[in-house]
Amino acid sequence: MRIFLLLVRAGFRRHSTYRLALVAGLTTNSVFGMIRASVLLAAIASAGSAIGGYSGPMAAAFVWWGQALLGTVNLWGFQEVKERVRTGDIAVDFLRPLDPQLVYLAGDVGRAGINFVARGVPALLIGALLFDLAWPPGPAAWLVGAASVGLAVVVGFAGSFIVNLVSFWVIEVRGIQLVWTVVAGLFCGLYVPVPWFPGWLRTIADWSPFPAMLQHPIDILCGRLVGADVGLTLANQVLWAVVLLGLGQVVMRAGRRHLEVQGG
Repeated sequence: MRIFLLLVRAGFRRHSTYRLALVAGLTTNSVFGMIRASVLLAAIASAGSAIGGYSGPMAAAFVWWGQALLGTVNLWGFQEVKERVRTGDIAVDFLRPLDPQLVYLAGDVGRAGINFVARGVPALLIGALLFDLAWPPGPAAWLVGAASVGLAVVVGFAGSFIVNLVSFWVIEVRGIQLVWTVVAGLFCGLYVPVPWFPGWLRTIADWSPFPAMLQHPIDILCGRLVGADVGLTLANQVLWAVVLLGLGQVVMRAGRRHLEVQGG
């Protein structure tokens, strides 16, 4: 655990050096937050009532929590593991005494931390100044919401890690990563809330890991889920985190047996 925390801190410090990127991300998130919130509020106003359990304040909170978590949860994937497989440097990771998946997870947790502090919190404050937002109903809901965000980070990392590992067998995985990004953006609730989907499409989303990456923590933090529904939602996130991390281990070990590195 001590080594894991040290790696988390290293990931936090590493990504905190990109200050202009953090400011640019905050600016982009805020602009798109205003556009998305206006569109969803217009839809609810035209319907004359809540849609899918979302009132106006809940819909605004959905948008701004989503913008706050956009840089925190790794929806867009990462390239580092893929590049290390391509160059053969992944062999060095296998020779180290720490599990590579754990090392990269720790770095991603640190990245998530700096993005939430530097991009997420300011974006959420901007949203609170401009719109009437629904908030978690009490201290317990805040704590559960924080745990849900942490699980979302793990699920997002685990899925992207598996996509990177495909590079053990495929020369170029950018197409696969693009498909992952598009599908994840749709089914995680990035564009519109998953409860707004048609029934058949919502069923597909509910049986996928993607809502655990964004929709679930937002529903808890905006107060849409209460009581037993919160526990079921957390259980779903834990399940997907365990499944994807376990699958990542299986794929990584298969790739390790398949790996050949030549050179001097």
